[in-house]
Amino acid sequence: MLGTIIQQTVNALTIGAVYALIALGYTMVYGVLRMINFAHGEMFMLGAYLAFLVLALLAPGLGGAGAVVLTLVFFAAVAAVGGIGVGIERLAYKPLRSSTRLAPMLSSLGVSLFLQTGVQILAGPQPRAFPSFFPNQRIEIFGGAITTLQIGIVVLAVLLMLGLHLFVNKSRVGVLVRAVSESRGTAQLLGINVNAAISLIFFLGPVLGAAGGILYASYYGIMTPTMGVAVGLKAFTAAILGGIGSIPGAMLGGFVLAAVEVIGTALLPIVSHGTLGTEYRDVFAFAILIAVLLFKPAGFLGETVSEESMVYKREF
Repeated sequence: MLGTIIQQTVNALTIGAVYALIALGYTMVYGVLRMINFAHGEMFMLGAYLAFLVLALLAPGLGGAGAVVLTLVFFAAVAAVGGIGVGIERLAYKPLRSSTRLAPMLSSLGVSLFLQTGVQILAGPQPRAFPSFFPNQRIEIFGGAITTLQIGIVVLAVLLMLGLHLFVNKSRVGVLVRAVSESRGTAQLLGINVNAAISLIFFLGPVLGAAGGILYASYYGIMTPTMGVAVGLKAFTAAILGGIGSIPGAMLGGFVLAAVEVIGTALLPIVSHGTLGTEYRDVFAFAILIAVLLFKPAGFLGETVSEESMVYKREF
C-alpha cells in the first residue's frame, strides 16, 4: 500500500511539473494581454521536435550524446521556440491589438492549426521515438519505484519555475513587465517600452512550454505533431484551476490537476469494478475545467475581476 502511494505521488509530481511549466505560458500571456493563446500547446510540441532535430544534427544516431551535448540541445531548442513565439506575436497578434478579444483568439487558433499541419508535412504524421534527456535508473523506496528520469524532470521543472518567479518578482525587468500587466496605457505614459515587455512575455512563455515538451517527450519516449492539443488543454485547465493570470496559481494548478488525474485514473478501475479503465484519464481534466468555470471561475489564487478593473486594465 505504501509503495503504491509513493509510486502515484511521484507520478503526479512528474506530470504536474510538466503541466505547471506549460500553464505558466497561458497565464503570463493572459496576465499581460487578457488573451488566451490557443497556439501555446504547439510551443510544447515544437520544443520536442526542435530538440529532436538539433540532437540528430549534433549527435547522429541518437544514443551517443553526452550530458554536455544534451544540455546544449535543450537550451538551443527552447531558445529557438522562444524566438518563434516572439515572431508569432509580431505577425499574428500585434496587428490585432486594437481589435476585439475575439480576433486574436481566432488568430491563435489559426496559428495552432498552421503549426500542427506544418510539422505533419515536414516530419510526417506518425509518432516518433524520442530519446531520454536524463539517465533512467530505477530506485526502490518502501515498495515504490522512482526513476532518475522522474527526479530529473521534477528538479529541472522546479528550477525553471523558481527562476521565473525570481525574475518576475526580484528583477527590474520583471517589475516593468508587472507594470505593463497592470495597465499598458499607464506604463506607456511612464516611458516603459510596452512592446518590448510583451515580446519578452512571448519569449518566456514558449521557452517554458518547449521545456515542458522536451521533458514530456523524454518521459513517455514518444512525440507526435498533435501532442500539444490534449496536453495544452490540460495545462490551460491547470491555469484556470490555479487562477489564470497568477504565476503561483499556474504552478499550483498544474500539480493539483496532475494529482487528481493520477489518483482518479488509479482508482477508476477499482471503483467501477473494471468497467472503466485508464483510457478515461482525460475525463478528469475536462471535468475539473467545467467545475471550476461553474463554481469558482477565479480559481484558487486568481483575483476576482470587477467590471471596473477590467476597463481600467484595458483588454487586448
